[in-house]
Amino acid sequence: MLKSIFLKLVFSIKYAVRWLFYILPTSIVIGTFIALFLWLLNMAIHYRFAHPWLLYLLPLAGIGIHFLYKLYGQSAERGNNLIIDEIHKPGAGVPKRMAPLILITTVITHLFGGSAGREGTAVQIGGSLANFCSGLFKLNEADKKTLLTAGVAAGFGAVFGTPVTGAIFAVEVLAIGRISYKAFLPCLLAAYAADTTVNFWHIRHTHYHIDIVNTATGVFNMQLPNDLWLPAKAILAAIAFGLVAYAFTKTVHGVKTFSLKLIKGWLIPVAGGIVIIALTFVLGKPDYLSLGVDAEYPGAVTIVSAFKQGGADAISWLWKLIFTAITLGTGFKGGEVTPLFYIGATLGNTLAGLLNAPVSLFAALGFIAVFSGATKTPLACTVMGMELFGPQYTIYFALACFTAYIFSGEQGIYSSQQVIKYRLPIFKINALIKKLKR
Repeated sequence: MLKSIFLKLVFSIKYAVRWLFYILPTSIVIGTFIALFLWLLNMAIHYRFAHPWLLYLLPLAGIGIHFLYKLYGQSAERGNNLIIDEIHKPGAGVPKRMAPLILITTVITHLFGGSAGREGTAVQIGGSLANFCSGLFKLNEADKKTLLTAGVAAGFGAVFGTPVTGAIFAVEVLAIGRISYKAFLPCLLAAYAADTTVNFWHIRHTHYHIDIVNTATGVFNMQLPNDLWLPAKAILAAIAFGLVAYAFTKTVHGVKTFSLKLIKGWLIPVAGGIVIIALTFVLGKPDYLSLGVDAEYPGAVTIVSAFKQGGADAISWLWKLIFTAITLGTGFKGGEVTPLFYIGATLGNTLAGLLNAPVSLFAALGFIAVFSGATKTPLACTVMGMELFGPQYTIYFALACFTAYIFSGEQGIYSSQQVIKYRLPIFKINALIKKLKR
């Protein structure tokens, strides 16, 4: 028995040391690349703030992105879906050119005003560099899958400063309805190491704040404990968050399908760029361009402003959804997640006013819940709420994320996610829509 225990201990130590050898250098490289990306992205966004006329060159930027991928992209055009497919079934490989190509084209998109995010870029950087390192280490197929998953965790955790979320996201995003924890420890190590590397390069993340929620609320002239009404309001809002996540997924895919059918080649991003310019001109403000984190001018609607009373217009969430769907659906590059944060936070701001609920709390719930519904990662999004906003409102984070997940349909924004069939006949959004049509 003692010999068996000793051998297991030795095996565990060898396993840990072996994966540390693989994970640490890979994560440091990914973290350094993410730090460079975030620095360049910040420079590009603020340069456009100082030179707003750059927006009128967005169609030309789209042509440049189109030909960069046509000449050099090849399979890299599939982005996150390629990485997910490669984790499920290694074969085609993730090209080394994916990391620099997605970095450059995402910076171009933001420099000229396209409405996109940064998560997709970070995940592709992580996956591409992890695949490159797996070749250097000469890993077998199973270990390569693990390192690829860890690369996704490193990219996601480093770009948002949420390493635990990054690790959970990497194992949860692969399949809807099932989580395999086999690669979780390497993912956690990778996400932590990459995030630490980003901090080493003095890249700072945006901080959000939830105001203290009062312990009682007035309803029908009575003072009732908040815990009787606030969860119900949170669930009601989360249903809306889930439906909007569903609408976002369908709209992005719809714009892409429509563009490919009616427009050809490089004219697709030209058309998308022209529509973005026209919408910005009609609205008379640039609030829905780019990331939406930093304010271009005092009083602009941003993710940060959505946490304050009056910090968003009633349909800011809808405009951001439209701008992002057009940008990503017509071939510009970037991620979906930060726009989802914007859509959720501004929708939460609007719903807080309608439901007489705490604005900052509901902005935070929308921030994570719309993301949960669109990516089908409710557990990761619940943990993200804890990492970004603190653990005080964990029950509300969980209620919002899992409710939005249920009401957002069966398919998320990543078409390569495996769907594990689950039966929720009452809440299946497709069945609900069919009933409404009848």
